[in-house]
Amino acid sequence: MDSIDRGLVHALQLDGRAPFSQIAEVLGASEQTVARRYRKLRSTGAIRVVGGVDGARLGYTSWTIRLRTTPDASNALGAALARRPDTFYVHLLSGGTEISCFTQARLGDGEASLLDKLPRTSKVMAMSAHSLLRGFALPSGWPGLAALDEEHAARLRYTAAPESQVAVDTTDHALLEALAADGRTSHADLATATGWSESTVRRRLDRLRRTGALLIQLEFDPRVLGYRAQARLWMSVRPSGLVAVAETMATHPEVSFVGVTTGPANLVAEVICRDNTHLYQYLTGQVSALDAIESLESGPVMRTLKRTGTILPSTN
Repeated sequence: MDSIDRGLVHALQLDGRAPFSQIAEVLGASEQTVARRYRKLRSTGAIRVVGGVDGARLGYTSWTIRLRTTPDASNALGAALARRPDTFYVHLLSGGTEISCFTQARLGDGEASLLDKLPRTSKVMAMSAHSLLRGFALPSGWPGLAALDEEHAARLRYTAAPESQVAVDTTDHALLEALAADGRTSHADLATATGWSESTVRRRLDRLRRTGALLIQLEFDPRVLGYRAQARLWMSVRPSGLVAVAETMATHPEVSFVGVTTGPANLVAEVICRDNTHLYQYLTGQVSALDAIESLESGPVMRTLKRTGTILPSTN
């Protein structure tokens, strides 16, 4: 990718619904050029802008799941997991014998969840599931996409003002489904999908975004962008150093996600590197220097079946 492509990708990471005219002004290119480059990047699968509700707003808790399957089952089981609306970041790992993913579940209200069903799946040989307590770095903010200086980035960055109580209900289904398919869907097309007026769509969309209930995120394929080594890390960290390690790793440019979880592996991370040499250098250099890490397992990502998911308000 050239400087315009990289600037465009960074701009969409800062605000997935930023108008092409605004991005073009920041990049010093024409609006037509920016729109054309976006269409090309999207058609090749390099990027995709998606919208979804913050699951915590709907009473969901995020869980990280690790599965070991029979060799003949991983593709079919991974595809089945990817089709579920309550999963995200579904990866095939380690030669196709392992699957990792996240799920969002509401426990204690009688709702059947993935956590109930997986242990009864005959092709699953081993399973671990642990609650995600706090994320310190998220894929939507991965610094590997940064191409603009801070002055230009500030002109594009979207900031929300999260509120503790924001009503998101079944009346928003059509809006959320349209944005899940394409986070840049126009107000006119959203009006058609919802049956609302454009002014109503604009007000509701702005309200959900400003309060932090609706997240417009950039999905990206690291391999298409030139990063050919990706891995999931499970670490056991001394409790006294857990926060410090998480905060340090969150500053590493290789880290797209790091979060504290329950369980013996109390820190989970995902790293994106240029190649295996870069991954080796990262693990033996920056990670090994963190003395509070007592043990580490790594699983190379062979294929990503799904990135973000779509949780909709319950009809209950």
